[in-house]
Amino acid sequence: MHEGHEGNEPVPETVERIGREVVDAALTVHRALGPGMLESVYEACLFEELRQRGRAIERQVSVPVVYGDVRVEAGFRVDLLVERSVVVEIKSIDALASIHTAQVLTYLRFSGHRLGYLINFNTALLKNGLRRIVL
Repeated sequence: MHEGHEGNEPVPETVERIGREVVDAALTVHRALGPGMLESVYEACLFEELRQRGRAIERQVSVPVVYGDVRVEAGFRVDLLVERSVVVEIKSIDALASIHTAQVLTYLRFSGHRLGYLINFNTALLKNGLRRIVL
């Protein structure tokens, strides 16, 4: 479940707490819906679950690429950004691949955030579809 780069400072405890709440909310959504739905359904339901818990959440947040001195709108969109600190990428696929982890690392790098979660809801047990990624 843990991935990322070694040698960085630890993620602040306040951000870790938000991350734990994201995981708990995802488990709640998965218990209610199970696997087999569209990503958009899980995104909307996780958004609602976190909103009900009093968290500030943004959906489909644009992440520009900085190339030299230029900001390029390359179409990157973070599914959910929780409390302006935790990136959440939602999938509903047969299996996660390394490209999905790379996607979240890219979002972290260009957004300036340190903690991200890659969540594949299309699993019998959500823990098998959950990746915590730290930059």
